[in-house]
Amino acid sequence: MQENETHEDQELTVVDDYEARMLEAFVGKPESPEKGLWYANAFSKYDVNGVDVMKWKWSWWAFFGGIWFLIYRKAYAAAGGLFFISLLLSFFPNVGIIMSILAGGFSTYFVHKVYKSKKEQIEKACSDAQERIEMMKELGGYNQWVVWFTGALAVITLLSLIVVITAGSGS
Repeated sequence: MQENETHEDQELTVVDDYEARMLEAFVGKPESPEKGLWYANAFSKYDVNGVDVMKWKWSWWAFFGGIWFLIYRKAYAAAGGLFFISLLLSFFPNVGIIMSILAGGFSTYFVHKVYKSKKEQIEKACSDAQERIEMMKELGGYNQWVVWFTGALAVITLLSLIVVITAGSGS
C-alpha cells in the first residue's frame, strides 16, 4: 500500500510540475516567479471541481490598466467587451470608477479563460509536454508594446495638461 501511495504522489507531482511550467510559460515572466505563483493562486479559485466559476480576485494592475491590462495579457475579447460597455455607459456619471473596480476584480478571470483556451488548443495539437510548454511560451505571455504605448500616452496626456494649464494662466 505504501508503494502505491508513493507512485500516486509521484504522478501528482509530475502533473503539478507540468501545470506549473505551463502556467509559468503563459505568464511569461521568468524574472518574476512570484507572478506565476500569484496567477496559480488566482486561477485555482476559478476551478471548482472542474467547472469554471467567475469569482472576484483583486488586481491593482487591472484596476488602473483596465482595457490595457487585458490587451497586455492578450485577453482581446474581454478588452473589447470592456471597451464597448464603457463606451455605452460613459454618458452616466461615475461609471469610470465603477468600470475600474469591476476590471480590478474580474479581469484576472478573463485572463484565466484565455490560458485555459490556449492550453486546450496546445494539448490537442501536441502530445509532448516539453513541446507544449514551448508552444505556450510563444502563444501566451504578454504584449510588451502595451507598456510602451500606455507610457507614451501618459506622457502625451501630462504634456497636454501642462500646455492647457500654462495657456489658461497666461490669459
